Amino acid sequence: MPERSSSNTRTTATRSRTATATTTPTTAVIGRPRRAAPRRAPRRRPLSLPAGLLRTARPRQWVKNVLVLAAPAAAGELASSRALAQLTVVFLLFTAAASAVYLINDARDADADRAHPVKRRRPVAAGQVPVRVAYAAGGLLAGLTPVAAALLCNAMTAALLTAYVVMQLAYCMRLKHVLVVDLVVVTTGFLMRAMIGGVALDIPLSRWFLITAGFGALFMVAAKRYSEAVQMAARPGQRGATRALLGEYTTGYLRFVWQLAAGVAVLGYCLWALESGGTANGSLLPWRQLSMVAFILSVLRYAVFADRGTAGAPEDVVLRDRGLAVIGLVWVGMYGLAVADL
Repeated sequence: MPERSSSNTRTTATRSRTATATTTPTTAVIGRPRRAAPRRAPRRRPLSLPAGLLRTARPRQWVKNVLVLAAPAAAGELASSRALAQLTVVFLLFTAAASAVYLINDARDADADRAHPVKRRRPVAAGQVPVRVAYAAGGLLAGLTPVAAALLCNAMTAALLTAYVVMQLAYCMRLKHVLVVDLVVVTTGFLMRAMIGGVALDIPLSRWFLITAGFGALFMVAAKRYSEAVQMAARPGQRGATRALLGEYTTGYLRFVWQLAAGVAVLGYCLWALESGGTANGSLLPWRQLSMVAFILSVLRYAVFADRGTAGAPEDVVLRDRGLAVIGLVWVGMYGLAVADL
């Protein structure tokens, strides 16, 4: 009996070793943890950085710089090829100065923009443009633009551009958080655009021109703030998606500001148009005086969007509304006939 028992034990042990030898490799293969595939870093396209810098410079906002033509157009100085060449240079310089401010602003606000539902898509906040690169590009443009203006235009143009850059950087860092001052700074930026073309060409600027341009700009800026405030009041859950300072304004106050500015702009334009006192040099009709009708209609048309709270993007209102575009073309035609003495 003992011998038979030990024989059975050896047989069982042999079978067990054979089974283990047969199954162990399979078990090892099945049970072996798979190595995770190495995660590839996202590839940057070769032109992603330049494209990001261009987006940060806000090309859609460049249409505002067409205002550099305002003073020369009012003075009838656009027919000269020299004037047009000089104004092209001024347009490019002002665009570079404005782009410098946008680059530095986005670099400064990158952390806050990442927590914003809309601004997080901006190239600097999204990581497409490194913060240091945005600072460097903005600082380079801010430093070179006044120098280029002094070389290509005159000292007054360089001084005006320098004042614009300094004022806008102060706005980005502090002044945009100060009540009323924020409206004044943005309005002054538009006024500087309207002035710089005349400054570059040494054209005297009429006081009525400055009043009309200044209060016209305040009208659009206040209407934009009013529209933003109306939309914020309609969607209180999205207060973080708009300007923090808007909570300090009331819609009634902003409505008062844009209505006051619209009235002063209309009055200033009428006094400017009536300054000549009638037909000039035997013109067929008093086109300059008749242009008052088109100007007033354009203000009234824009006020419709302001009253609805849909004037949050002035460039969109001006470019997309056909009625306003037609009125604007009529005004341009009338004023052009006045300048040409036809």
